[in-house]
Amino acid sequence: MKQWRSDWGLQSRMIFTMFLLAAVYLFFLAIIYSLGATPMFMLVFIGAFTIIQYFYSDKLVLMSMGAKVVSESEAPQLHETITRLCAIADIPKPRIAVVNNSVPNAFATGRSPKHAVVAVTTGIQQQLNKQELEAVLAHELSHIKNRDMMVMTIASFLSTIAFFLVRYLLFFGGGRDRDSGGIMAAWVVSLLVWIISFILIRALSRYREFAADRGSALITSNPSHLASALMKISGVMSRIPSDDLRKVEGMNAFFIIPAISGSSIMRLFSTHPPVEKRIAALERIEREMEF
Repeated sequence: MKQWRSDWGLQSRMIFTMFLLAAVYLFFLAIIYSLGATPMFMLVFIGAFTIIQYFYSDKLVLMSMGAKVVSESEAPQLHETITRLCAIADIPKPRIAVVNNSVPNAFATGRSPKHAVVAVTTGIQQQLNKQELEAVLAHELSHIKNRDMMVMTIASFLSTIAFFLVRYLLFFGGGRDRDSGGIMAAWVVSLLVWIISFILIRALSRYREFAADRGSALITSNPSHLASALMKISGVMSRIPSDDLRKVEGMNAFFIIPAISGSSIMRLFSTHPPVEKRIAALERIEREMEF
């Protein structure tokens, strides 16, 4: 593998994202305090929130997708491929998970390279050949090596919770129930938290995909395999039922290609650069690697 260079553009974006995210948390705490929370409650809340976010945010991501961690006997080919790629990338081998979903995608999550998980859907395993799937896995391992996966996991903690509250909270407050007003208020707050978190995640997400694409090219020494995979995935995505796409689009920041339905407003605020630009960048990398 060619020398892995530090990407200062990615590093600065990660620092900026975490700084703004901390500002959102402090503002949230200020609101709680202004509502009359005691210092002891604030201390317990901050401690519990920090512990849950650091140790369980990746588990929330996996649970949100219905991902199941698989052993080497359950998925020998996946384990063999990732073991080999990790040796090339010089990173610890992550846990491996499989999502029983027709949407062709993959993602990485975790709080550190030693506590990481790479997940793939059954859909992507069916759509890609061995070389293309290897390139996708190398892309996800690049997120781990670059440590942007850790930032995204932490940054998405509130966003993920808020997304599901926005989606399902109103179902519990219909009719003329006297609690419906409180549920509506909670829904509005959840919506605001989701929007703010989404904007912060988007500030990092587009750039990190280019960085991981380059990492995949360096690990596999064949950028064309990832380019082919991106074209296949994006082509299949348009044929996936809209309902299936909407069920997982809250996790788009993690995916190699966003699961966006044709009518979704998410298309206007995509967390990823256009596939055409990513393929063009991979073609430039391939020309550079020939010299």
